Amino acid sequence: MADKKQAEFTKWFGPLLNALRELGGSARPKEVVEAIAKSENVPDIQREEIMKSGILRFDNQVAWARQYLVWEGLLDNVKKGVWTLSSKGQDTHLSLEDSRKLFLKWVEIHQKARKDKNSKKNIEKLQDEQGPEEVEHEIAPSLLEVLQTVSPIGFEHICKRLLREHGFENVFVTQASRDGGIDGYGTLELNPFVSMKVLFQCKRYQGTVSRSQVGDFRNAMIGRADKGIILTTGTFSEDAKREASREGAPPIELIDGKKLVELFEKVELGVKPKIVYEVDYNFFEKFIKK
Repeated sequence: MADKKQAEFTKWFGPLLNALRELGGSARPKEVVEAIAKSENVPDIQREEIMKSGILRFDNQVAWARQYLVWEGLLDNVKKGVWTLSSKGQDTHLSLEDSRKLFLKWVEIHQKARKDKNSKKNIEKLQDEQGPEEVEHEIAPSLLEVLQTVSPIGFEHICKRLLREHGFENVFVTQASRDGGIDGYGTLELNPFVSMKVLFQCKRYQGTVSRSQVGDFRNAMIGRADKGIILTTGTFSEDAKREASREGAPPIELIDGKKLVELFEKVELGVKPKIVYEVDYNFFEKFIKK
């Protein structure tokens, strides 16, 4: 099983480089993940698989692939939230064998850097259970774990506060017995002349929001607002994502657990910022080699 997961993880090295080339050399993580899934015909069931941490396994594997490519100098590690090919990466094409060798190379470098004979085993375990940004510094419990422990009504009021912090006005949570599938509403001013009414639904989940649930929310909001938002501490199925953006139907924004955490961090709501320095292994590589 470990070998299978490792093979899956290294499998995305080449497709990730190819996806960035197709996207013009840089893109946001979500765009890259979507491009790889499309080019490699990744089935929905694989894309929807969730790890114990609540993270999508496929997304996590792609994120790990990106981390190794950064260490190799094939991707730049400059702007957060944007993955960018380096000049070296632009001209690099990786086969499965190339990817395997690259992986083993950096495992060896980490072993030497940490002077830990079990580094390889530890790294493989981390790749299965965490995202690359969590390796050097774990937060226990995480923001997402805390959000999953609040009461359903508490989560609704937290989401109300989050929407206000992001520019929404006149935000209200509806009464539970009279919500009709709508947990709250608010107004978003697009510019001094145009504003829109937005309805929102909050799902404090650890699982997956289905297509039917997105459809039910849309039916509840038709004729009542210009746009809808579903916020969850879980994830959305691929069918749910397609339903939310279905042509000819009122648009619905989907905010999953990962995006939810990013929105809290952006306005520093319920979290305190701290500086964390990440080791640039690519810089030290030439000094570690024999």
